[in-house]
Amino acid sequence: MSDVRKRGPFGSRRAAGAAVGAVLLGGGLIAVPAAVGADSEPPVKVPPAEIYEPSAVPDRIILVPTASPATSQKVSWRSEVGGEYAQAQIVEAPVALGQVAPSETLQTVMASSTNPVNTTLGYASVYHQVEFTGLAPNTRYTYRVGDGVNWSEWIDFTTAAEGFEPFSFIYYGDMQNYIDTAGPRVFRQAFADRPEAKVIVNAGDLIDSANSEEQWGQWHAADGFINSQINNVSITGNHEYSGGQLSTFWQPQFPFPTNGPDFGDDATNAALRNTIYSVDYQGVRFIGLNSNVQSLAPIMAAQTAWLEEQLASNPNKWTVVTFHHPVYSVASGRNNPIVRAQWGPLFEEYGVDLVLQGHDHTYGRGSTTASRKSVTVHDSTVYATSVSGGKMYDAVDSNWVNNGADQMSIGQDMQLYQMIDVTADSITYEARYANGEHHDGVVIRKNDAGERTVQEIRTPENTVGEQVAVDITAVDFRGTVKASAWGYDPGETVNVYVRNVERGQDVLVGEATADELGRILELPVRLPSSARPLSTQLVYLESVNQQITSPEITVNR
Repeated sequence: MSDVRKRGPFGSRRAAGAAVGAVLLGGGLIAVPAAVGADSEPPVKVPPAEIYEPSAVPDRIILVPTASPATSQKVSWRSEVGGEYAQAQIVEAPVALGQVAPSETLQTVMASSTNPVNTTLGYASVYHQVEFTGLAPNTRYTYRVGDGVNWSEWIDFTTAAEGFEPFSFIYYGDMQNYIDTAGPRVFRQAFADRPEAKVIVNAGDLIDSANSEEQWGQWHAADGFINSQINNVSITGNHEYSGGQLSTFWQPQFPFPTNGPDFGDDATNAALRNTIYSVDYQGVRFIGLNSNVQSLAPIMAAQTAWLEEQLASNPNKWTVVTFHHPVYSVASGRNNPIVRAQWGPLFEEYGVDLVLQGHDHTYGRGSTTASRKSVTVHDSTVYATSVSGGKMYDAVDSNWVNNGADQMSIGQDMQLYQMIDVTADSITYEARYANGEHHDGVVIRKNDAGERTVQEIRTPENTVGEQVAVDITAVDFRGTVKASAWGYDPGETVNVYVRNVERGQDVLVGEATADELGRILELPVRLPSSARPLSTQLVYLESVNQQITSPEITVNR
């Protein structure tokens, strides 16, 4: 019997002389492997070089936003083909393809750049980039990439609207480890929950080893087709660097806008290109920062100055910032004081809505303590740190509470994805586990004056109790207190009672309506004549969504 192995009809390896059987299928005989017996060989692990080796057929296709996503779109992909043949075709999305030929409006665009990357598996991966220009806003297109002979499948995407339009996006913390085993279910569940998402934000450490062809291959395989039809906004984590050098895969795969800061030195600019950038997408300014340079004072200062300019000049109502090392770390023993000192005040001053981070392999979310309005409501930036991969650390809240922040949610040993839904007046943020179950979330509301509330998603536990603020806690007979409360739906009707603590009696004294941010502010509440001197009273607010009280109020003699 020969020792030569051959690839069988189903891709498995079998000895050349292995026995086969036959079955009747569709009127004919087909040879199939016989049952495993003494002469069969055990399975052999397929080597990474075989799994991830490129061919002429395109793969690793990613939509990358430009600085003008309403009228242009970048795409990158990999193959083994030289740049002189790399190309893409695009057409407004037809109702059918296949036997129906694309219309005469089909355009062919040659690749704008080609970058071969020497890999750890002994071959070169060749990455191509193309930019589609002159597109119509808010329009669905169909495209494919290839070499003119070997093509990808046809893929659809929709350009951004010219101005504001509601949309959803997805945010992931570190994938990094167990990419091919634990990672795919997170990506797939997130897409199942938000198939209409327009953007995916990755907060760094997509992989563990910066230049590992195997791990980049695993990351693309875990995501499947999703990145080819949803714009990708990724930033670098520390694992996208090796020996202080950016991964050789980063810029070929992620040709993000080059509208970041000017660092002066050409080599420095080249090294940081595509790692710091901004994208305005349908009323949201996405800002990607590079927190890996925080120890390099001149570079960090230039980046911080650019960040402030981006915030100060932002024409959009909403702002989302993403970088890797958290302002308030969640993992035990971690701390990023430079990031916190330089960027934290800017986020608060300019009203950044969401700060999306990674690095800690735990989960934490909250806002500054100074912005707390009630048990469930703040009015400042939401800071979130999350993890999508299978590597976990211990979670602590000390870095939050010791630096003036409320950690409203904390978790460890969980894989998560976050869905963010943007409307004209609100952003709803929800974190879910890999199995699709709810973990936590908030609703951010903002009016045209820039005032904001950040409200925890309601639970039976956080919609009762002492959450009404009053201006005074001692009042004369038939006197008036001013009550404030938060956490309502805009326009929600609230019944106002004064409750006698000793007797447990409620007296209806009025009605209020929550404003556009779900607030009731400084509502005059006059105590009824039944609130006798030396008695103890409460303001009790009752609505469909909340039943909350004030601190005790003493009626003066």
